Amino acid sequence: MAVPFGQYWELTKPRVVALLVFTALVGMFLAVPGLPPLRESLFGLLGIWLAASSAAAINHLIDQRIDRIMARTAHRPLATGTLRPVQVLLFAIALGVASMAVLVLLVNTLTAVLTFFALIGYAIIYTGFLKRATPQNIVIGGLAGAAPPALGWAAITGTLDPHALLLVLIIFVWTPPHFWALAIFRRDDYARALIPMLPVTHGVVYTRWQILFYTVLLLVATVLPWATGMSGLFYLGGALVLGLVFLWYAWKLLDPPDEFFAMRVFNYSIVYLMALFAFLLVDHWLQPWLAPVPLIGFERIG
Repeated sequence: MAVPFGQYWELTKPRVVALLVFTALVGMFLAVPGLPPLRESLFGLLGIWLAASSAAAINHLIDQRIDRIMARTAHRPLATGTLRPVQVLLFAIALGVASMAVLVLLVNTLTAVLTFFALIGYAIIYTGFLKRATPQNIVIGGLAGAAPPALGWAAITGTLDPHALLLVLIIFVWTPPHFWALAIFRRDDYARALIPMLPVTHGVVYTRWQILFYTVLLLVATVLPWATGMSGLFYLGGALVLGLVFLWYAWKLLDPPDEFFAMRVFNYSIVYLMALFAFLLVDHWLQPWLAPVPLIGFERIG
C-alpha cells in the first residue's frame, strides 16, 4: 500500500526546518551589500533544506523508541507504524545525497562540507549520543542547529566570515532557553523515556535559573552585530525590545502563574528568533538610506 506523501513530509520536521532555512536566507542577504546572486541563493537554500530534512528524518529513525513513549511525539510516522525504519533510512539517505550533490555541483565545496558536518553533528552526535549522555546535550549539540546562517553566508561568498559566526553565536545561545522551556513542560515525558534533560536531572528550579542566565547572555550576544558595525540602530532597537521581553518571560518563569507558562516562553522564543533575524534583514536594507550623506560642493574657507 502506498504511503501518503504527508507521512514523509512529517519526517522532515517542516516547521523547524523552515525556521533554520529562514536564518540561512538572512545570512545570504547579509553576506553582500546588495542582493545575493540568484543561482547561489536558490540552490544554496535547496541544499541546506535537503540536509536539514535529512537530519530530521534520521532523528525520527534514532528516536523511534522515545517517540512511542512521549505524548508530544507519539503521532510520528515511525511511532505509529505508518512507515518502516528501512523506508525512513532510504528517505534520509536520498535527501542527504541530493543535498551534497546540489551544494557541491551548484554552489561551492565549502558550503557542502560545512553542511555535511552540521548534518552529522545534529543527526548522529546530538541525536545518537549527546541526547542520551548528558543534561548539557542541547548546549553542546546546539552548535549544529545554529549553523544555517553561516551556511547561507558561505553559499554566497565561499568564505566563513566572522560576522557569519556572530549569527551562529546568537542561535547557539538562544537554543538552551528555547528548548529547556519545552523540557520543563514535557519533563515527565523525558523522564519516562530515560532522557537526561536538565529539568529531569537537576530539577525545574535549577533549569529556570539556567534559562534566565542564558537569556541574559543572549541579550548581550544580540548587541554584538551592532557593536561590530555589522548592523545599525534599527536592528539594535529591535534586538533590545525583543531581548527585554524575553528577559521578562525568563524572570516570570522563576515563579510562573501556571504550569503552561513554560510553553508560553517556548512559543515566544520562536517568535523572538524569527523577529530578530527579520530585524537584521530590514536593517541591512535600510543601511544605504540611513548612511550619512556627504556634503559636496563646499570648500573650506580660511
